[in-house]
Amino acid sequence: MTESPAACRFQSFSEPSDPSQVAPRVAALRGALAAQGLDGFIIPRADEHQGEYVPAHMARLAWLTGFTGSAGNAIVLVDKAALIVDGRYTIQSAEQTDTAIITPTKLEEMPLERWIEANLSAGGKLGYDPWLHTVDGVAKLEKAVAAAGGTLVALKVNPIDALWSDRPAPPAAPVKAHRADFAGESTASKLARIQEALTKARVDALVVSDPHALAWTFNIRGGDVEHTPLPLGYAIVPREGRPTVFLAPEKITNEAGDAIGAVGEIAAPAKLQTQLEALGAAKAKVRLDSATAASALATLIAEAGGTPDAGADPIALMKARKNEVELKGARDAHLRDGAAIVRYLAWLAREAPKGGLTEIDAVAALEAERMKTGLLKDVSFTTIAGAGPNAALPHYRVSDASNRKIEPGILLVDSGGQYEDGTTDITRTMAVGEPTDEMRDRYTRVLKGHLAISRVVFVKGTSGAQLDALARLPLWQAGLDFDHGTGHGVGSYLSVHEGPQRLSKLGTTPLEPGMILSNEPGYYKQGEYGIRIENLIVVEERVIPGGDRTIYGFETITWAPYERALIDVKLLDAGEIAWIDAYHAKVWSKIAPLVEGEAKAWLEKACLPL
Repeated sequence: MTESPAACRFQSFSEPSDPSQVAPRVAALRGALAAQGLDGFIIPRADEHQGEYVPAHMARLAWLTGFTGSAGNAIVLVDKAALIVDGRYTIQSAEQTDTAIITPTKLEEMPLERWIEANLSAGGKLGYDPWLHTVDGVAKLEKAVAAAGGTLVALKVNPIDALWSDRPAPPAAPVKAHRADFAGESTASKLARIQEALTKARVDALVVSDPHALAWTFNIRGGDVEHTPLPLGYAIVPREGRPTVFLAPEKITNEAGDAIGAVGEIAAPAKLQTQLEALGAAKAKVRLDSATAASALATLIAEAGGTPDAGADPIALMKARKNEVELKGARDAHLRDGAAIVRYLAWLAREAPKGGLTEIDAVAALEAERMKTGLLKDVSFTTIAGAGPNAALPHYRVSDASNRKIEPGILLVDSGGQYEDGTTDITRTMAVGEPTDEMRDRYTRVLKGHLAISRVVFVKGTSGAQLDALARLPLWQAGLDFDHGTGHGVGSYLSVHEGPQRLSKLGTTPLEPGMILSNEPGYYKQGEYGIRIENLIVVEERVIPGGDRTIYGFETITWAPYERALIDVKLLDAGEIAWIDAYHAKVWSKIAPLVEGEAKAWLEKACLPL
């Protein structure tokens, strides 16, 4: 490759938000609320499935506020409004919204419920859309509103929908079958395990509200949201008998229809309410996923006479523990992806110092390398390519307006691919030109935290929250930290962000063999540069001679060199150096046969022992 292409197949670079629209839209919303006798309204970044990625017609938060991040809540009262986001989006939220109208607020300092308590007037009526909040979420809102002396009001129609004149149409992507040689387990087998779990939980049925769980259970994939092959829909799985899948029949391919029809029924989404009311009338106890099920679902069941039971969806853990076929697919996908990454890094090392590249060039070139595999279905998320100060934005998305030239300093690229056999996610931070001593210090501290996770062994029952501090300790020792989790779960040709497993202060789910997670500590110096290093890892059992407990560790499945120019070897101990050298030797042995020419020559140098 001599120069990068100017366009991408899987993502655009148009400006995602327009702060100038915030004032008139908030004013229109206030007018609509006043007409209903309401004093405020909550706008979450959610659709009825509580997904991280929402279809365009459900992006109400972005339409109102301009904010396009993957998590957040806005609340609009008569005289004030706030956009509450976590630390990843502190800078982005302030840049994308009109701060004269909406105040960006850091979640860690002022959660939504506390903001309501502090700002809702006594006697105030606060509206919400019950399809966009979980049962637990509504309970928290009710408590906060009561503490403020107000009333929480469930609305039958979301007021934004009437104001959004150019609202996109709902997605209509085809629903396809996911092949058995990728899934590794039949739908019938999965349903048998789910129904066994329902029997143990003493519930009569499960509402499958998470599209990831729907796709996994019925071995289907779709395309209703960006970068994740999801069919948006529901299912009801009874404790005994055949399930019903609620998807628009016209979206279902013949192959997928035959596969679902072999084990269950297919019904239009409009029939969901009828079946929930039938379960209620039968006095059924119905499990709702506390993480994704809308409060409206519980209301339909309860008002019909049934008992909604909000709790853990048993599918979540089943899906998180990958079977051997899925793990082989993940390893194969990472070899293929690793070769694309190495070709890309070699190209960057040659072209970036010349000074002619931009962030968009970097994104387009990487997508082009993945396309050469012939098996790429999509990128697994919008590629993050941040140069200089843009690298300090953990979830930066380059646009035509923000596009920077790649100049001497830091370039951070976080990207991934969707292949039918696996989902990838990798971050590498590169030095362009000569890095400063501070950059090398910070990179090496991030690397030490990354290695601490890579090398750790832990007893069965350990959660991600118990490991998270290991990745932060080298930074803490210098008075530094990062404002995101150390790692998230990853799906199998599903979401690049999968729960319930995670390496985070909030990660309470015990880690189990077969779970795939990311390992991605970072450091961000606002206005100057950012650093993140990410590999994907798999929980595996380890045998320790003389031990009497079940012990786990992590298998690394991502294969690409670290940035030697940013490593300060004096900050590493002998064990860390040995691990890096062994990892680079594996990268060479696995990837060298898959690349040639300049890429192979670059890889050989990049993998030399420290």
